[in-house]
Amino acid sequence: MTSTAIIFLIAGLGLITWVFARARAGKFITAGPASVHSLPSYHGWYAAMWAVVPAVIFLVVWNSIAPALGSYAVLDSPLAASLPTDPFTRAAILSEARDLSRDANLKVFNDAAVQLAPLYGEADRRYTMIGALAAFLLCFAGGAFAFTRLRPDFRARTKVERMVMLGLLLASLIAILATLGIVASLIFETIRFFNLVSPFEFLFGTNWNPSDKVVDGKATGFGAVPLFWGTVFIGAIIAMAVAIPLGLMSAVYLTQYASPGVRRWMKPILEILAGVPTVVYGYFAALTVAPALRSFAAGIGISNASSESALAAGLVMGVMIIPFVSSMADDSINAVPNSMRDGSLAMGATKSETIKQVLIPAALPGVVGGVLLAVSRAIGETMIVVMAAGLSANLTANPFASVTTVTTQIVQLLTGDTDFNSPMTLAAFALGLTLFIVTLLLNIVALQIVKRYREAYD
Repeated sequence: MTSTAIIFLIAGLGLITWVFARARAGKFITAGPASVHSLPSYHGWYAAMWAVVPAVIFLVVWNSIAPALGSYAVLDSPLAASLPTDPFTRAAILSEARDLSRDANLKVFNDAAVQLAPLYGEADRRYTMIGALAAFLLCFAGGAFAFTRLRPDFRARTKVERMVMLGLLLASLIAILATLGIVASLIFETIRFFNLVSPFEFLFGTNWNPSDKVVDGKATGFGAVPLFWGTVFIGAIIAMAVAIPLGLMSAVYLTQYASPGVRRWMKPILEILAGVPTVVYGYFAALTVAPALRSFAAGIGISNASSESALAAGLVMGVMIIPFVSSMADDSINAVPNSMRDGSLAMGATKSETIKQVLIPAALPGVVGGVLLAVSRAIGETMIVVMAAGLSANLTANPFASVTTVTTQIVQLLTGDTDFNSPMTLAAFALGLTLFIVTLLLNIVALQIVKRYREAYD
């Protein structure tokens, strides 16, 4: 019996518990709903939670420790006495034996794994049965405990609402802890990197040619300024020059000028752009836009135009993030009170003047939010840059030249068989932390701008 089947059975028992608890609570209503504290449905949910939640928590914990118990059981058998003493080799054999016990057709490289596979299968079945029985006992015990507490004056609604609030709190804590864990890992690995490479050279150096060895007193090739410039040049300048005007103008047209029929068709078509895979945009940029731009550059006398250019990646990236700007601006403009628009028109202002002087300033917080979302999306894009802008770390303002970004270099540094403790691998964490800090500062500045305009239009 698999863990999924056990969870489904527990959910079924929880549903049965809910039905019986609700039916029992329904008998409490003798003199009308005022005679009881909570409705029967709350009694049902209270009993169902006690039946399901403890059993599911136990299953999660048990499934995390059961593999270790199975390994100990296998190692205690006489067949495991001939296993090598090297921890890495022994772990590889045990892993193959476990995989072979779950799939008999799997090919293995160690003969010892074939002998240990039946032991693993037996241990897994035994501990799975133990976990299932314990989960079912917890389910019955929890349901029985809840049934003993059901009575007319029982505050089931309060208990259920507290459980739901606890679940929401745990979900929020998981998100916060995950963020803190990511930041802590970035900081820890960045400190290790800066023990090898000077932070000044990393943040202000203009030569990006990393190597897996660092010699004291010599240039390390970890000057990241070309990467920072490439990220800003492609994602925050070229892409935004495309996305902001087109996204804002499309939002103005859809909210102020388009008929309901046109809006009903155009808005979903525009938002389809956000669902196109980035690799498709990358192919479009590399096979269509980049050659066209190179031909255009050659036609106007630019002889050194590259087939991989920042302009090609930035244009396609700008088209990709138009829906982020358009949707946020659309919602913000629609949220402006009609009284402000009608008052401007009543004062004799034209429709275009009302849009420029009333609607856009009033909707500016939402527009700024959409722009921030688009910038974050553009800065984190990798596939389009790899396929259309290349991997060359060039510090240039020529849009027809090949440049690269921080995210592209992070992918390149973390792929391959480079030692994890080498400066090249640790540099990826330093780049990630720098990008995180820059993005955080931009968000703080933008929030201050939004707050100022919100105060002006309250």
